[in-house]
Amino acid sequence: MGPCRLVADTVWKEIESTHSVTEYQYSILNFLFGKNFERATRIVDQKCVKRISGQPSGRSIFQVVGESKRKEEYFCFPEHFCACYSFFYDIVSKGEQLCCKHQLAARLAASLRSCIEVEVSDEELAFLLSKL
Repeated sequence: MGPCRLVADTVWKEIESTHSVTEYQYSILNFLFGKNFERATRIVDQKCVKRISGQPSGRSIFQVVGESKRKEEYFCFPEHFCACYSFFYDIVSKGEQLCCKHQLAARLAASLRSCIEVEVSDEELAFLLSKL
């Protein structure tokens, strides 16, 4: 794990424990993630992050609405995967970013407890995941 990832994880843990972001934490995340973090904050401010939880297992995935005019929705796991083009191009292929704006938005919204919470059956969640 690189130093940037360690710093980011430390800041995320602090935000998750308090459910709020200080100016200092914001500036660190903005430095590490740049325009992706700025865009992620706009997504969170617009209440465009859903956490879809399967019941009774409690497993979940996030659905994040993008900023484009088409308002595309992307499924993601904040620390591991996003179904958007940027994830595959900038992160997987080129290795230029640590994560995409949708992952950042999901992690920020979850940390601040500002997700729209949706409960579905485990079967429905499995069906959503099968479409990835």
